[in-house]
Amino acid sequence: MEEVAHGFFKLPVEEKLKLYSEDTSKTMRLSTSFNVKKETVRNWRDYLRLHCYPLEKYAPEWPSNPPSFKETVTEYCTIIRELGLRIQEYISESLGLEKDYIKNVLGEQGQHMAVNYYPPCPEPELTYGLPGHTDPNALTILLQDLQVAGLQVLKDGKWLAVSPQPNAFVINIGDQLQALSNGLYKSVWHRAVVNVEKPRLSVASFLCPNDEALISPAKPLTEHGSEAVYRGFTYAEYYKKFWSRNLDQEHCLELFKNK
Repeated sequence: MEEVAHGFFKLPVEEKLKLYSEDTSKTMRLSTSFNVKKETVRNWRDYLRLHCYPLEKYAPEWPSNPPSFKETVTEYCTIIRELGLRIQEYISESLGLEKDYIKNVLGEQGQHMAVNYYPPCPEPELTYGLPGHTDPNALTILLQDLQVAGLQVLKDGKWLAVSPQPNAFVINIGDQLQALSNGLYKSVWHRAVVNVEKPRLSVASFLCPNDEALISPAKPLTEHGSEAVYRGFTYAEYYKKFWSRNLDQEHCLELFKNK
C-alpha cells in the first residue's frame, strides 16, 4: 500500500492534475487542503480521496497508475474493512452490549480512504498538514509513515506526538462511537504537523455509518440512572453540520447534546 501511494504522488504533475477536483461530491478526486476560503493558517497537504465500498462500484474509477494501484488498494481495503468491523465488535462487547450492536446500528457502512501526502515545508510554523479536528465518522484506521512522524493527539490540554510503530495501525475513535457509547469512548482530537526536510505519507481509512443510520446512545447505557448525553440524529444530518463549520471549532458533538 505504501509503495503504490508513494508511486502515485511521484507521478508527473500533468497526470495527477487530470484527477484534481474541489467537488466534494466526487467519489474519486485529488485535492488539497480543507477549506481554502475559510482558512487563515494554510494547510499543507495533498490528498487522494477514494470511495472504497462496494469495491465493484468504485474501484474501476480509481487511478490506473501506478499499474498495480487498483489491485493493491482493492486488497488493502478488503482487509481493512474486516479489521474495522472486528474492532467494532470488540468495542460493543467492552460496553456490555451484544457484539453486533454497533454494526447493526450503523447499517451498511460506507468506506472511504484518504491517501495523504505532506510535502516538505520550508516554514512549518506557518502551517499544519491538518489542523486539530475529530473524525466525524465511526472508526478510522491509519497507516503511518514509518520514516517521518507527524501525527499528534490532544491529551490533558497538550499535543503529544504519536510515534510510528512498525507493522501497526493507529485506530481513531470517531464522533459516532462517542455518541453511541454515551461518551464512554472519546473521539480523539488530532492533527498533523509537517516536516522541513522530508515529505510524509499517511493512509487513512474511514468506516462511516449509513446515511440513514439513527445514532443515539445505546439504551442499556442510559439505564440505571445514566442520562443520554446526546440526542438522536442521522449520520447525514451530522455530516452536513460537521462540514459546514470551521474544522477546528468546538467539538461538533456539542451541537447534538441534550440540553
